[in-house]
Formats: sequence, C-alpha cells, structure tokens
Amino acid sequence: MIAYSTSKNNIELEGILSLQKANLKIGLSEGEIESQGFVTVNHDLKTLKKLNQIEEHIIAKDGEKVVAYVLSMTKKSRFDIPILIPMFEVFDKVVYKVKLLSAYNYMVVGQVCVDKDYRGKGIFGDCYSAYKQHHSEKYDFAITEIAKTNLRSLNAHKRVGFKEIVSYTDPNKIEWIVVLWDWKNSR
Repeated sequence: MIAYSTSKNNIELEGILSLQKANLKIGLSEGEIESQGFVTVNHDLKTLKKLNQIEEHIIAKDGEKVVAYVLSMTKKSRFDIPILIPMFEVFDKVVYKVKLLSAYNYMVVGQVCVDKDYRGKGIFGDCYSAYKQHHSEKYDFAITEIAKTNLRSLNAHKRVGFKEIVSYTDPNKIEWIVVLWDWKNSR
C-alpha cells in the first residue's frame, strides 16, 4: 500500500536522492528519455534538507521505500541551485492574470519523479493531490519548468491541471516550458 506524507528525516531525503539518481537524464538511454521522461537537477543532501526546512517535500512510500516525490521550493531558495537561477529570472518577467509572477506567493515544484516500477498506477496524480492539499492554503499556485523534450512529463502535468504559460531557451540552448497549476481557480 502506498502512503503519502511529507519528508521528515534524512532517511527519506536519501530515498529521494536515490530515486533521483536513477532517473537523471545523464544516466539514461535515448529510448528511456523519450519513453519514460527524466529529471535534470542532481541535488545533494545538504541542499535537499535546506529546501525541506523551508517547505516539506511530498513523498510516496511503499513500506519504507520512497517510490515517488514532489520537491518543494520557494522564492527564498532562488539562489541555492545555480542551474535554476534562469528559471527564477524568467518568472520575474512573466505576467499572469495582470500581475507579474513575482507578485504572487507561489510554490515551485523543484522536481517530481515516480519510480519506474510504480508508473501508470496514479501515484503521480496522488502525489500532486497531496502537494496541493499541503501547500494550497499558503500559496496561490504551483509552478515549474519542463524541458520541451520531456513529453511524458509535460503530458502528465497537463493531466493534473497545469497549464503552459510561457516558454524560453536557457543559456545552454535548452528550451523550457513553464507550467502553472492555479490552486485558487482550478479543479
């Protein structure tokens, strides 16, 4: 039975890191990238712990094994992960419903991943339901960026309720789609 909760200790954070490592783009074949999706950022325990101290991550566990996660990140952490600084710079310039994104109190999905043996069972959507339940009283919406080439992730996010709001190309020539799940005006 899958249990959903917030991450509370180093063992759970290490479980996130283990799952992340198995799904990093750099370690996957082209076929896996295309059919299964991927994660881009490789966190370390110190950074993951720091993010979790601001807002706890959502995890799904099968027994003691972390089988999925949704990372929580706020504006407070915008300079903690250098590869994500361009994303925050884009957020500062984008208008959503007549206001700059930076004028809202938003939650950034730092990353989401489901263990390959647990995909197709609704865990992705259930993790996001727990994420919304845990954070929506305090934040207006969840926002993240997804590599345009990560079609599995783009489609999964759309099923949950995320909408594309803008795209951009980063300094490394990677095209990103920014998606937003408006918690105040959605299902």
